[in-house]
Amino acid sequence: MATDYDAPRVREGEDEKNDTLVELDAARSRTTTDLLEEDTEATDGLTLPGADLSDLSLEVHVIPQQADEFSCIGCFLLVHRSQESKPGTHLCRDCAA
Repeated sequence: MATDYDAPRVREGEDEKNDTLVELDAARSRTTTDLLEEDTEATDGLTLPGADLSDLSLEVHVIPQQADEFSCIGCFLLVHRSQESKPGTHLCRDCAA
């Protein structure tokens, strides 16, 4: 006797469910809508996805590279001269390892 491995499996005592794709999609959208309606309160210090952040200022003060720093050619980080693997290589100890 051949076994159809693609056929849905039904355990003893369970009714076979004949849910259509439309019914499953409708049930999923109801569940998602219910969850969204429950979690509408914003918590302190957290911003929700899609929140309006247009009133925030994104200013960053950039300090130029100092004389005792170099830019690593391996990881592109600005590192202190004491972290250079060999003098003049512009490669930090982490990248040289």
